[in-house]
Amino acid sequence: MLYYALVFLVVALIAGVLGFGGIAGASASIAQVLFFIFLVLFVVSLVMQLMRRV
Repeated sequence: MLYYALVFLVVALIAGVLGFGGIAGASASIAQVLFFIFLVLFVVSLVMQLMRRV
């Protein structure tokens, strides 16, 4: 999932440089959502791992 967030970020950067504002904004939004989902899943997996050890 982090890979896809980075891909959308790169697409947003390239689209922004080339002047495609709508595509850049949409790609940046998708990248942001995917990154936050990744962070939530990462934190949940860390908590579950710590709970398993106890």
